[in-house]
Amino acid sequence: MNFKKIFIYTLLISGLTSCTIDDFADDYSDPSKLASTTVGKQFTGMIMSNRQSVLPSYWDYFVIKRITSNRYTQAVGWVNVENQYVPGSAAVNDRWDNFYNFMAQYRELQKVYDGLTDEKKQENRVFMMAAATYFYDHTQQIVDLHGDIPWSEAGMLSINGGDYSKSYAGYDKASDIYSAMLDDLASFADEMGSLSINAATEAEFKTQDLVNNGDIDMWLKYINSLRLRMLTRVSGTPEFSARAKSEIASILSNPSQFPVVSDNESNVMWDIYSVGTVIGGNDFRSGLEDWDGNIAGKAILDHMVGNEDPRLTYVFQPGLEAEGEYMGLDPLMNPTEQNALVLTQTLSVYNFSTISRNQYFPGILITASEVHLMAAEYYLKEGQDAKAKSHYEEAINQSIRFYLYLRSISNNAESPVPVQPTDGSFRDYLAMDEIAWGAATGMDEKLSLIADQKWLHFNVVQSNENWHELRRLGKVELDFWVDNSNQQNLPPSRWMYPGSEQTYNMENYSVVQPQDKLTNTVFWDMN
Repeated sequence: MNFKKIFIYTLLISGLTSCTIDDFADDYSDPSKLASTTVGKQFTGMIMSNRQSVLPSYWDYFVIKRITSNRYTQAVGWVNVENQYVPGSAAVNDRWDNFYNFMAQYRELQKVYDGLTDEKKQENRVFMMAAATYFYDHTQQIVDLHGDIPWSEAGMLSINGGDYSKSYAGYDKASDIYSAMLDDLASFADEMGSLSINAATEAEFKTQDLVNNGDIDMWLKYINSLRLRMLTRVSGTPEFSARAKSEIASILSNPSQFPVVSDNESNVMWDIYSVGTVIGGNDFRSGLEDWDGNIAGKAILDHMVGNEDPRLTYVFQPGLEAEGEYMGLDPLMNPTEQNALVLTQTLSVYNFSTISRNQYFPGILITASEVHLMAAEYYLKEGQDAKAKSHYEEAINQSIRFYLYLRSISNNAESPVPVQPTDGSFRDYLAMDEIAWGAATGMDEKLSLIADQKWLHFNVVQSNENWHELRRLGKVELDFWVDNSNQQNLPPSRWMYPGSEQTYNMENYSVVQPQDKLTNTVFWDMN
């Protein structure tokens, strides 16, 4: 990896002195103001360093997701071009660099913590468990894109005193990374619930925590819900199947000991409280809308229209010249016809007011709908059909209410007034042939229902999670245009490593180079 870049970045961010977001923004942009740090301040710095991968941003949506996960899931429609299934080098390099810059800040936090006395370490323990949870969340995301990555020895340049010879990191096996994270998260789930925090630390934690505002109960829900996500992701593998079954059962059967995100009030999100600040400068609009990146995919829109989905008018809106009709872009049309259709402005787009022009749109980490769908999958596979059905239907309920919430916090009123869901429309939706649990026969069809609802709920809002689950489950039926001009003629199974690895970390990269192919699968992808 580019250790020079990481080292410079670490020097700039390792001495953050702010206790408030406004002061943080001032100091962050002026290295001359950086003098000293604390665990709490470094914790905030770590979270801030990763904000572009959490808060909707031009960089994340236009440079990365527009040409990768948004297309691979057909959450959007686009005009077919040659080489479209190969992740662009800018997208891959930028996402990789952002993660390792983030990791460098996490290592700096560990360095500060390790320098404390035992008494001070105990006082600051809550920061370290929260930081590790947040770091593991984003580690999972990068592992699920690439597979094996430099991890346990990576980001250590500052800790190694700037010695490059000691800082070139080898690649950890993806399954080993999962195992280590699951071990730690299980330990955190036990420890944080019984942690004694003094008043001063509690006050500082509330000030410095940008994710859960110092709420210990929310961090417990984050920890256990993240465990569910990781365990579910690896549940189909021989290596993890027994562990996943046991630990998921323990979590779901002990809500008082292992609380999870079960309703929208406990969604783990990075909320926006003011517009125009360093964490409220939402450029979601350009990121999603530029170059027609917000056009609705035909499959996802047809599913919502055909089943009278109560979320439809919150998630999408008709094109300017569509006279109120909904229409998505067919991926199997030839590019000339697709281009002509785009120019007519009759294609539906993602809703301005709910999503792309909603300046208070939060950074979403885990939602209740996702958690209920994971529970539904578990109970389905365990033969507990009634519980699976209950969680499946509650997931839909929470998803509908989630999109209503997003619209309610928006400061934009450009989109048509949505159709308010009623109890009747909710019941009618659950009774649709393609939605009704009882209409599906057997585990395979019911698993397809769960997969469809994940796809609908995630759409472009949680693009990467959408792609990971689509690959893992293999149940959402999508047809893609075949790019006969390229060896990679359909969406890939993983991302390749960035070119910077071959330049700066060649000795370690050479070990994984034979497996560095778009057609190779991540270890949990059993389809």
